[in-house]
Amino acid sequence: MTRRAATFTGFIAILLWALLALFTIGTAPVPPFQLNAMSFAVGGAIGLVWVSRTGGWRRLALVPTRVYILGTLGLFGYHALYFSALRLAPPAEASLIAYLWPLFIVLFSGLLPGERLGALHILGAVVAFAGAAILVAPQGGQFTGGAGLALAGLCALTWSSYSVLSRSFGTVPTDSVAVFCVLTAILSVPPHLLLEQTQWPTDALGWGAVLALGLGPVGLAFYVWDIGVKAGDIQLLGVASYAAPLLSTLILVVVGVAEASITLLLAAALIAGGAGLAAYGSARAQRRAQR
Repeated sequence: MTRRAATFTGFIAILLWALLALFTIGTAPVPPFQLNAMSFAVGGAIGLVWVSRTGGWRRLALVPTRVYILGTLGLFGYHALYFSALRLAPPAEASLIAYLWPLFIVLFSGLLPGERLGALHILGAVVAFAGAAILVAPQGGQFTGGAGLALAGLCALTWSSYSVLSRSFGTVPTDSVAVFCVLTAILSVPPHLLLEQTQWPTDALGWGAVLALGLGPVGLAFYVWDIGVKAGDIQLLGVASYAAPLLSTLILVVVGVAEASITLLLAAALIAGGAGLAAYGSARAQRRAQR
């Protein structure tokens, strides 16, 4: 696969993740850990079918155990926090805060060997967190969905940490994502049985949302993203991922789940704009290093 083709493959993940909030809302009243198990079972099944058809079982046997641990904790932790956040807080606000992960990826990458933070990174962080502050500011003297918004923040930290750490395993085959998904589904069962009451979707639309979640944002997206970041233009994909919160919010507004308030739109613009500034700072620093 060419570099350009891999980059466009990665773009598919960004479009799919823009649908994550919408599909998650559609699965109510399924509790978070049960939803994790159901959706990742679908996503893992996709991968296992692919592995079987391409003879990838031998490749999976060569993947280090620490890679499976990191990948499983990243996927399990992020989505358990994300699904919980959208159950406890207004979906548009929780989704926007969860989408601070592109900014955190840029900031955390500055801690890696050979990288450093510049003025634009810091400015981008300030702008993006201003957007988050608008969302979590008390309305009418009371916080709305505070616990859910806090979980959304942890969600962003989890995915960004996983993404930065996974850079150390660039040669690991994409087949391993199937194992991440299957293990995530299995790990979700015990906490569901201990902490939640089983609730199934109430209609065909709910079941369709679970299936769509597993096929797209919690399935195919991880495979195409893995291809994109390993063989495509990682800088371009990083910048493009900052469009996800705007696309997600726009979709929620269009379907009537969220209102197109000035506060919501301003917060979306600040978060995406701040992350874009940070990404531009990284791209400019990289160009200077190559001179």
